Amino acid sequence: MKYSGLIKNDFSAGEGVCVSFFTQGCPHQCKGCHNPETWNFSGGKEFTQDTFKEIIEAISANGIQRNFCIMGGEPLCKENAFLTLLVLLEVKKNYPNIKTYIWTGYTYEELLQYPPHEKIPAILEEADYLIDGPFIQEQRDITLKMRGSRNQRIWDLKNKIEITNNF
Repeated sequence: MKYSGLIKNDFSAGEGVCVSFFTQGCPHQCKGCHNPETWNFSGGKEFTQDTFKEIIEAISANGIQRNFCIMGGEPLCKENAFLTLLVLLEVKKNYPNIKTYIWTGYTYEELLQYPPHEKIPAILEEADYLIDGPFIQEQRDITLKMRGSRNQRIWDLKNKIEITNNF
């Protein structure tokens, strides 16, 4: 399994300080993407037990509890869904009260109706927030919190409601 990278002190992704994990490979390849280096499924680094350890230690490094973000690439495509679920479960096992965020180019409705992988229901059950929709260059808006374009939405997965306007 491959991943693209890890940011241990990310101030720009989710709320507060976060650890951000980037999956490798993306079928969407949106025009103007912020992370085109994550598109190639053959790129990136091998995910190992040491990667798990690095993530878990980074979340509480220096006594600061961080939130956890999963980005891409595309974390919810069939090639990455298994790894996304494994990482999410391990993080939640070690930090049950952590806020977790997942960014995807799929819409929430697509994930519910036409899941790209059978792991999607379990991922949506475990994660706290979903930022959905492809990046659309023509709708780019750098003033939006946690989103790159106006079509993208923020979902509270625990309450199954869109909360875009709260951000």
